[in-house]
Amino acid sequence: MAKPLIAIGLDAADPSLIEEWTAKGYLPTIQRLKDQGIYSRLKTFEYYRAETPWTTFLTGCAPQQTGYWAPLKFYPNDYSVEEIQAYQFDEYRPFYDLCKERQVAVFDMPQSVLSEQVDGIQVLAWGAHSPMTASHSLPVHLLSELTEKHGAHPMLRRDHAPVLNWSALKRLQAGLETGIERRANICADLLQQKPWDFFLTVFGEPHAAGHFFWHLSRPDHPLYAYTAKADDDPLLSTFQSIDRAIAKIVDAAPADANFMVFAAHGMGANVMDLPSMVFLPEFLYRWNFPGCIGLAAGKSGSLPDKPIVGLRAQQGWLGTMWSLKHDRNLLLRTLRRALPRKIFDKVTALLPKSQQPDLVSPFQLKLESHPLYFQAPLWYREFWPQMKAFALPSFSEGYVRINLQGRETAGIVSPDDYDIVCQELTDSLYQLKDARTGTPMVEQVIRTRSHAGDLNPKHPDADLVVIWQDSYATDTVESPIHGRIGPVPYLRTGSHRSDGFLVMNGPDIPENASVPAGHALDLAPTVLDLMNIEIPEYFTGKSMFPDRALSGFRES
Repeated sequence: MAKPLIAIGLDAADPSLIEEWTAKGYLPTIQRLKDQGIYSRLKTFEYYRAETPWTTFLTGCAPQQTGYWAPLKFYPNDYSVEEIQAYQFDEYRPFYDLCKERQVAVFDMPQSVLSEQVDGIQVLAWGAHSPMTASHSLPVHLLSELTEKHGAHPMLRRDHAPVLNWSALKRLQAGLETGIERRANICADLLQQKPWDFFLTVFGEPHAAGHFFWHLSRPDHPLYAYTAKADDDPLLSTFQSIDRAIAKIVDAAPADANFMVFAAHGMGANVMDLPSMVFLPEFLYRWNFPGCIGLAAGKSGSLPDKPIVGLRAQQGWLGTMWSLKHDRNLLLRTLRRALPRKIFDKVTALLPKSQQPDLVSPFQLKLESHPLYFQAPLWYREFWPQMKAFALPSFSEGYVRINLQGRETAGIVSPDDYDIVCQELTDSLYQLKDARTGTPMVEQVIRTRSHAGDLNPKHPDADLVVIWQDSYATDTVESPIHGRIGPVPYLRTGSHRSDGFLVMNGPDIPENASVPAGHALDLAPTVLDLMNIEIPEYFTGKSMFPDRALSGFRES
């Protein structure tokens, strides 16, 4: 039998941070595992990079196989968007289903499913970031027993904070670090209960910390000068807490265990939230209706105003963003920016209602209990049937849907014109620039369908995917034809990158071996290879350490 394998995921922990902080001695546990074992960078997909990594890890399959691209689904019959949560695993199961006759423990794996095929224990949604599953376990009583003994994760499903509110950010940090400590105690407890053949846990805390603390740690972020404190780096502190927790897990593990510490994707300055969630839907609105403005009218030909960091922005992004709505009536536009929202709403309730279509208020969407009320693309939903192309909600890159005849109920783009519209829009997108630096905003526009008649159900909902530049986190953009959008308030300050990493250490892992860069798809087959389990033919990836490459990798 193979030796025990302990796999520790660090959700969205960027390799650049790991490399910098281990070199400086800030993460001694990871540094030791890395220096006495092997280290390799990983890549994941360049688009849908925020939505697919855990499904890729769990199934060993690319999104083209599973058909799972995002936790959101667009329905062309009524132009609605539904939050569908995680992949259903009907066609491809979690890889640890294949660990037959092995004792398996899975604690807090995000976006997974309980499996009756696993011989061991499974606990889901104790404290994972965006778990996309119910909080439950097998055996059914285990989650409640662990929570009663060690405590709940204080930030489950609420691991966020306004990025300009220092007190809220420090509360988030405290909650994350409490969760990290409790996670370490639970894992140590489970490891000492029995000799597991495979033990898997995932720290979700790096994901939340990266989204909301990035500007407090990285001096090149535009908000660093407004918010950071030289003697207090919550991002580093969170990772140091994780490093101590990993040490506790290592100490509790069997002496002959092999270890994997990995991230399937990474994090950097947020170059995607505002471009995908604000600039793209507004640009497409102006592109479809020349001369019209929906949000954030800016003055072209002048230096942009300074970043929005005032009191209203400190209290919340949503209200600040909605105050930038461009009402046709100048008086309303002025009052919207000057008055608190609740007072403005009372004033406008006394005025005659306009009969013209308008943007949908996020606060109205919230009253309707729409889970995506904060997604600015949805604010334009009343216009979608009238638009040749519109932006879909996104957690990463920009997603554009063509309003195609025969596919969308009210489609207005002829299939014969599909290629022409895609090309015209692509050319216009390439003209967008960051208004502060002049940097082109669009690195690449990717077509997901070769032609209008390509209706493969496993394709993503988007017809075009916009890959944004990643050199600067901008808050205002400029189009030579459609004018300036912004400045707008910053949202999350960290966003995802397609870079991950893998550290391996243990008796079966050669020290300081040269290992080529891998892919997130290679993680599942690498686990199975280490456990002497046959790798399925349907896996897209391969083991990073085949027998022929490293002698003595397996037991004889």
